Amino acid sequence: MASVHESLYFNPMLTNGVVHANVFGVRDWVTPHKMALLVLLSELGRAGAQLGLLERRRLNRLLLPLLQGPDMALSRLRKAIEECCPHLAASVHIRLKLMAEGELKDMEQFFDDLSDSFSGTEPEVHKTSVVGLFLRHMILAYNKLSFSQVYKLYTALQQYFQKDETKDGADENEMELTNPEELDGKMEKEELDGPLREEEIACSGPLSQKQAEYFLSQQASLLKNDETKALAPASLQKELNNLLKFNPDFAEAHYLSYLNSLRVQDVFSSTHSLLHYFDRLILSGAESKSNGDEGYGRSLRYAALNLAALHCRFGHYQQAELALQEAIRIAQESNDHVCLQHCLSWLYILEQKIFDSCVLLEHSVNKSLHFGLPYLASLGIQSLVQQRAFAGKAANKLMDALKDSDLLHWKHSLSELIDISIAQKTAIWRLYGRSTMALQQAQTLLSMNSLEAVNVGVQQNNTESFAVVLCHLAELHAEQVSSGAACTKVVQKGRGAGPAPCINHCPSVFQGYFAAASEILKHLKERFPPNSQHAQVEYLAFSLSLWMLFDQKIQFERAMNDGKYHVADSLVAGITALNSIEGVYRKAIVLKAQNQMTEAHKLLQKLLIHCQKIKNTEMVIRVLLSIAELYWRSSCHTIALPVLLQALALAREYSLQYLASETVLNLAFSQLILGIPEQALNILHMAIEPILAHGAILDKGCAMFLVAKCQVASADSYTPQKKIEALESAISNLNEAKAYFAKVDCKEQLRDVLYFQARLFHTLGRTQERNKCAMLFRQLHQELPAHGVPLINAFK
Repeated sequence: MASVHESLYFNPMLTNGVVHANVFGVRDWVTPHKMALLVLLSELGRAGAQLGLLERRRLNRLLLPLLQGPDMALSRLRKAIEECCPHLAASVHIRLKLMAEGELKDMEQFFDDLSDSFSGTEPEVHKTSVVGLFLRHMILAYNKLSFSQVYKLYTALQQYFQKDETKDGADENEMELTNPEELDGKMEKEELDGPLREEEIACSGPLSQKQAEYFLSQQASLLKNDETKALAPASLQKELNNLLKFNPDFAEAHYLSYLNSLRVQDVFSSTHSLLHYFDRLILSGAESKSNGDEGYGRSLRYAALNLAALHCRFGHYQQAELALQEAIRIAQESNDHVCLQHCLSWLYILEQKIFDSCVLLEHSVNKSLHFGLPYLASLGIQSLVQQRAFAGKAANKLMDALKDSDLLHWKHSLSELIDISIAQKTAIWRLYGRSTMALQQAQTLLSMNSLEAVNVGVQQNNTESFAVVLCHLAELHAEQVSSGAACTKVVQKGRGAGPAPCINHCPSVFQGYFAAASEILKHLKERFPPNSQHAQVEYLAFSLSLWMLFDQKIQFERAMNDGKYHVADSLVAGITALNSIEGVYRKAIVLKAQNQMTEAHKLLQKLLIHCQKIKNTEMVIRVLLSIAELYWRSSCHTIALPVLLQALALAREYSLQYLASETVLNLAFSQLILGIPEQALNILHMAIEPILAHGAILDKGCAMFLVAKCQVASADSYTPQKKIEALESAISNLNEAKAYFAKVDCKEQLRDVLYFQARLFHTLGRTQERNKCAMLFRQLHQELPAHGVPLINAFK
């Protein structure tokens, strides 16, 4: 097939391997595959009323992708027709067989008969219809062929048919060894509307202009909506190089090559393709024709702007600033306010790498609204909300701002920004420790239908927002018991960039439904492979691997719960590679669990200084809580109090309610150790409600365990009858704590609870319950040695 195309059009244009003419000047040419389509249209016209309504409807839906798509093997074409109408598929096969095994005059007669489709008062095909235009193009292209070219086309048709016959013979031999039902099942899975397979692209031959445009639009849509369905980067680049070989001035192919290079983080190739795209856009004259002399300047300033965005994506901030200054200069000379607003948005992003400045952002939002740029205005509002969230503003103020941006989204049908807004709300509720609200927002996004039309078989909006929400959902399942099965089902049918405080600003304790979390992470791996564009998210000056980091942290917490510190330590290296701050923090946790207090304290002090410098408040609070626990284990309880008060002040200043509640629990434990359990019980009422409402299962268990400890310590001053009631209440709270710890399989905490329960049962004279708890405690103690640390001498 390819040799026919080259002999017809390509070879005369080649001199020493260089193309000297625009091959797409010839809009279409005749190929064996298109002759098969012509036979299909002819047989469809002959069938007439014999076809049922359902069969005709299926065939009409099949024709458009067949006419627009590249050439395909005859076997696949036959299978597609058989699914719609088996009788018509047999007629097409017989007609092609007669033509291929007949003489050259049979093919000549076939093209002569095609003109009859337009004759008569009520022709079978209208000249201006899609099918009519296709028939006219084929007839015109065939009439322009010389005799030698007609003979080559006839030879190619024979080879096209014989190749299908050879394949059918091989399939018949395989069918003797294959279950027919399994074969039918494989055939049903093939969908014509789906993306093209690599082997089909490789053997389809050169594309005409229409086929090339359809191929580029299809691949660009797949890269945006469902990257996994697009061709592999190497195969796509090979096909693009083939297109550019015959038409180096095809600007759209250069731009798709730029997008493809971004998938594999190829700086050189992406820059090269982007510059060539704008060069070809200027050389084609399309810009100057539509915009006068201003067209060239428009291409130049947007080329500089896109180059700045490219350098910013790869972390080349100095080069990005130079390109952005060039874009601003050209836009100011041309008085292009739209381009200037885009430049202002990128200028804020570049300055954000150096210092937090909201002045540019506020100015950008006001100007964007003034010039009627809702997309830029909404993105600016989203960034302002993120800044305000990190600054500790109240959640109700942030939600009011997001509500205003949502009005813009729905008014202008900005589907992608609707997704960003919901993902932003999910992250904000996670930041403030409201897991129930975060779960509600996550399920809202997964249950929504996209406003954008996508092809059949393509996932809807596989955007960064969808990936972020799925990561939050996995985290919520790992730490919460709430609607686990329902959420997992939503993921299977759900859908899906924008800045979102989703990585460094989420609670770091992941416990609970690990199986459900693993299912969600598995879905993430399939939907967003490690090298895909949305597997990573840009956060300030960091490029964070999204689901990979969540996966590593969940595995780490599971290993810590099981007391497998060596496994947790082996995961620290992976977490550090993805996020250095999280890695250092996890390393300190492992050292603390292994009783290496000095090394853990050194790491935490260095991490505290670094987090205070970069203003990572959430991590600062967590580091302070870990340092306070080190002081407890070293019997320096009075030194831990100022540290905890500092953490509580920060949590309340930045409206981090959940962290504030966790800090109050730590303060209550310090008061218990210092001998004032009554005061500890009083302040526990301040923290217990948010913990039980939004906390992780492990935190709920620790909170109930602490309440039981305080009740037992306070019972010494009670009357005998009241003391018994207090101990009974403590046992009830211990049972609840034990249920929480059992759900997360936290064996160390279970061991402590069983030890405490055995002591209480012994005090109350309940020998049978005491012996049962003692037996279970001994089993866990043999499995998990105490490492020389006194039992129940820590809050968590």
